[in-house]
Amino acid sequence: MSAEGNRVDAVIVGAGAVAMVYAARLAEAGKRVLVLESGPARKAEDLYSSQIWARRLKWSTPHVDEFGGPDRIHFNMNAGRGYGGAAVHHYGVWPRFDEDDFRLRSKFGRALDWPIRYEDLRPYYDRVQRFVGLSGDATREPWRPPGEDYPLPPVPVFRHAELLGSGFTKKGIAVAPIPITVLSQPYQGRPACLWDGWCDAGCPIGAIANPLMTYYPRATAAGARFQPDSHVTRVLTDRSSSRATGVEYVDGRGRRRTQLADSVVLAAFTVENTRILLNSAEGGLANRSDTLGRYLMVHPAVTLFGLYDEDTQCHLGATGGHLYSARPDKTANADGVFGGRHWEIGLVLKPNDLLGVCMTRPDIHGQALHDFMGTGSKRMAAMSAICEDQPLAENRIVPGEVKDEFGMPRARVIYQVSPDGRSLAEQARHEGLEIIEASGAQQAWSGPVAAQHIMGGTIMGKSAEDSVCDGFGVTHQLGNLVIGGQSTFPTGSHANTTFTIHALAERSCDYLAEHWKDIAG
Repeated sequence: MSAEGNRVDAVIVGAGAVAMVYAARLAEAGKRVLVLESGPARKAEDLYSSQIWARRLKWSTPHVDEFGGPDRIHFNMNAGRGYGGAAVHHYGVWPRFDEDDFRLRSKFGRALDWPIRYEDLRPYYDRVQRFVGLSGDATREPWRPPGEDYPLPPVPVFRHAELLGSGFTKKGIAVAPIPITVLSQPYQGRPACLWDGWCDAGCPIGAIANPLMTYYPRATAAGARFQPDSHVTRVLTDRSSSRATGVEYVDGRGRRRTQLADSVVLAAFTVENTRILLNSAEGGLANRSDTLGRYLMVHPAVTLFGLYDEDTQCHLGATGGHLYSARPDKTANADGVFGGRHWEIGLVLKPNDLLGVCMTRPDIHGQALHDFMGTGSKRMAAMSAICEDQPLAENRIVPGEVKDEFGMPRARVIYQVSPDGRSLAEQARHEGLEIIEASGAQQAWSGPVAAQHIMGGTIMGKSAEDSVCDGFGVTHQLGNLVIGGQSTFPTGSHANTTFTIHALAERSCDYLAEHWKDIAG
């Protein structure tokens, strides 16, 4: 095993959205930063508006065995490899977590509490949205927690979203412009969206809050170095396992190497953060609480479709939707079901792949499918309900029996949707069909329950007896090992995760900068 370069102040594992925040902020604070990314180098000019390219942005290597439980977490669809990570192909829907999301145990006697509260994150939500640009209208969102209004006006509403919105209105359900990091106007030197619906394939013009267009330029300008094709296998520690000394990784030529650092930031994807810690020590690193790998969560989601007797322009707009409707009250559901949920209304449809017109009707083929494609590609509308899952200790990530090409155990995922999460999705399906019918659709149907936004595995808490890390992402047992991203979430909310992981990372970076001498030693 050989050493790679000189010792750095911080080595960051992963080059996705959270890693980019840490890289930018720590480099701007004068730290020597090296980012190791297992996937390829990528820049905005490398993105192409095609479904083939969109597929290439998602994780394709078999690091996860998903067959340890009855339900799937849809890892490949949710993850990403290469500079920008999963946020390169995300849709940019950025609601804030609700105030109650941080105190389920103390307020409701359910699940877990976070070691922080909404007010701790509020200024960071405001800071992040001012930097990246967020379109919406906070005055029309009765469910939104306190915070600054969005810096940009709402995105335009095309006919397919307009039709669906009318169904909500007829059912007496409030809707508002969707909070989305797609620029409705030019902002901070980036152009407004073209409304061609290719968010899933990345955005080469930079109209969406793609990390390649936001924090990556800041990081490189401040001197952070990025190294692709560098697959981190484990965190290295001193003999007492009380300090991280660096990481071991395999480079693009298959050589096993060591990178020494004063601090280590794990900012890979949810499952990978956990897998690296499990592979770093017998029983897992920073695992006195036995929570490492536990409390795996997703957002159970169901997508519904309507077919109309008019041209709906369903190929136009922001992929993630145009309108939004939330029900954050966790006790307002029928039959005592617990949790919040929301609707993303007016999803842009492409011919196939994710949100593909043909994928909505797997029951037909041949000429019937051909005929349906001709009609559906012009006259459909779609919306998704995103529901809250509950953290269950038995839902977990453990080392698998099969090893990857680097000799490390793949992750084995043991997962079952929580009873509340499944019931919320089914209630949303029933409500959604009624809404689409009320909107005047000729036909209404739904897809299966799917998994979005994988969370948990390295949860934050108050001490090493109940969690892996604290509210700043610093592991309780190793003061210079930091974890970033949604693997630290003790509960999942119903809200999409990307806004919150940015806010958490900004807050963590403020803390690290203020306490650097104590952390780095």
